[in-house]
Amino acid sequence: MSAPLLVAIDDDPDLLADVERELRNRYASDYRVCCLRSADEARPMLEEFAANGEQVALVLAGEVLGGSPGTDVLAGVPHLFPHAQRVLLIGWGHLGDPATGDAIFEAIARGRMDQYVVRPSPPPDEQFHLAISSFLLAWAEAQRRAPYTIDVVGETWSGRAYELREVLGRCAMPHRFCLAGSDEGRALLAATDAQRLPVLVMPNGHVLEDPSDADIARAAGTSVDPNRDRYDLVIVGCGPAGLSAGVYGASEGLRTLVIDSGSIGGQATSSSAIRNYLGFPRGVSGSELARRAYHQAWVFGARFAFMQRVSHLVREDDGIVVSLETGGMVVAHAVVLAPGASYRRLGVAPLEDLVGAGVFYGAAASEAPMVAGEEVYVVGGANSAGQAALHLAHYAKRVTLVVRAASLDVGMSHYLVRQVEQTSNIEVRTGAEVVDGGGEGRLEHLVLRDRGTGEEETVDAYGLFLMIGAVPHSEWLPPTIERDDGGFVMTGPDLSADALQAFGRRPLPLETSMPGVLAAGDVRHGSVKRVASAVGEGSIAIQFVHRLVAS
Repeated sequence: MSAPLLVAIDDDPDLLADVERELRNRYASDYRVCCLRSADEARPMLEEFAANGEQVALVLAGEVLGGSPGTDVLAGVPHLFPHAQRVLLIGWGHLGDPATGDAIFEAIARGRMDQYVVRPSPPPDEQFHLAISSFLLAWAEAQRRAPYTIDVVGETWSGRAYELREVLGRCAMPHRFCLAGSDEGRALLAATDAQRLPVLVMPNGHVLEDPSDADIARAAGTSVDPNRDRYDLVIVGCGPAGLSAGVYGASEGLRTLVIDSGSIGGQATSSSAIRNYLGFPRGVSGSELARRAYHQAWVFGARFAFMQRVSHLVREDDGIVVSLETGGMVVAHAVVLAPGASYRRLGVAPLEDLVGAGVFYGAAASEAPMVAGEEVYVVGGANSAGQAALHLAHYAKRVTLVVRAASLDVGMSHYLVRQVEQTSNIEVRTGAEVVDGGGEGRLEHLVLRDRGTGEEETVDAYGLFLMIGAVPHSEWLPPTIERDDGGFVMTGPDLSADALQAFGRRPLPLETSMPGVLAAGDVRHGSVKRVASAVGEGSIAIQFVHRLVAS
């Protein structure tokens, strides 16, 4: 297969020459570079590439082409190359200009472009290449071509094969799946001596046959075995709050251990593009954010125990004892609870039977390429559902967002509402819910109910992605740690009068009813269910941990 294409379009020959120079100098060994001098030349050439089955990874277009916005050309790219990154080239002098910022925001919200980049300066312009590399990584991940991708081969979509894909997703590990009976599956199996399915082929060639979750953690080199070690700080949960606590705790000299029943990222790994996170003007995926935070914490000295489930907490004279289901045990001066929350189950038996076979909890980013050209449904009204709908819209024929509330504005950020409403192949059904569905071995149809009239409608569906409500991972906590009626952990001033009286001192703002144990992120009563808020709480918790350790 020919190398993927990088396409640049500009009607200013000097500016186009600058872009061509940078693209050829850096990327010509892995990509073909095609530079076009007008929108009129670009449109038929892109159509010709598509007709010939070429792959286009990136399309760069000048701000103005022939007197019209460059986004006019970019807007037409997805129907030819759904995964190509569409990027607007802007002049350095326009950076910070309010009118340019408004135009970029509007174009992204309307689905007419994906990203922007400042035109290259005289070489070497590493800022330009940093942006281009991030665009190419996003394209590679969408194509399941990311570096160190794990291959999963299974007999069926559901069962253990789906569980393994879910584990890898929680680990933020790039992976792709194929059926054992497919051409690709047979080729992968022929290169191994595997006797039992499902099979994982690791990037280093190591083969795992029907592995346990712990086997995956050991193969990835991301697990330690706690055995009554002592730590200044133990963090339970490795989502944004736990990772943040790990980074700040380890960087400030605390001997830190992070324990998680899965791996890094928590629910955040299902977010395909977080555009309102501080410091990432072009957005960042939840998986990428989690990977970066994990590497930060690891370098600072935090240690991780993945695929390990905490079974009990108890305060003793020499510290807080953290017991694991495997029988391991650690003792800590302080504990931060950050186990997060998961999506509430729908509770419709025929659909629960199809989890992994067309029905998914969370965005299931790894499954998105499998729904190309199909009808899919997303259930939920928060940011995660909006992000999932936008991500799936790059693949599916049509995405229907099913929302119980009367309006998207009730639970979704304004910028996401605008993007969803402006995306042509996303339909929004408010005041509706999924009440039934089914299929022969795989999802085929759903039953939707209008909550106002009670009227029901059966619709064809190839995929269902559920992001409804939050159920905190707090069921394992001892009764001495107070929770509200929904299971969320009470902290600080929200503790009951009995708990405050038993404390013997004023509890710290994030401290639970067990002295020395704090809670941060989605598991905490009253928390804001946003990634940035969870990260903030995780870092703030470390200030209080220092006080606890000192005392």
